[in-house]
Amino acid sequence: MIVRLMFAAAAVFCLTLPAFADGEVQKLITTADKARLDKYGETRKAALDEAKAGDPAEVKQFDALLAKPLVSFSDKDLTGNWQCRTIKAGGLSPLVIYGWFKCKVSDDGSGWRLEKITGSQRTKGRFFDDGEKRAIYLGSFHVNDDPAKPYGSGPESDQVGYAFRNSAGEWRIEFPAPYFESKLDILEFKR
Repeated sequence: MIVRLMFAAAAVFCLTLPAFADGEVQKLITTADKARLDKYGETRKAALDEAKAGDPAEVKQFDALLAKPLVSFSDKDLTGNWQCRTIKAGGLSPLVIYGWFKCKVSDDGSGWRLEKITGSQRTKGRFFDDGEKRAIYLGSFHVNDDPAKPYGSGPESDQVGYAFRNSAGEWRIEFPAPYFESKLDILEFKR
């Protein structure tokens, strides 16, 4: 009986821990970004609650995106050109969905790298495995053609998020508590 209780307590404890991939991401992630991922669930919930007060047509699009089932990253290659758009939920405005821009994913041999190549607000970074249906993104926010600073340069440029795949041609990154404007940014991708 005591052994069962110990296993049950250990299971509950493990479920409350943040899910981080083993390896390099743990060496690279800043303390501030680790804290953002630790609070991902509550930040996301608050942002989604605020988003409900947005324009009804945008709320419908947003809800449809979030309702899509998640699928594995392991059987598809994300490299290539993508259309991408930013969605801002909560914060200064309840919900803002921007137009489509261009993003590119490449593989440098150590994993996937992302670069948003058009639009005024951009990102550049890389992905780390975090299980079958989720990856961690560490990147750097930059504006227009200004060079991206290396990840770890500070809170104004550092970005962290969880990436989720919906199909062979659709996926997204959710950025909890970005430095500017919103409570949750989502970068949506489609081919």
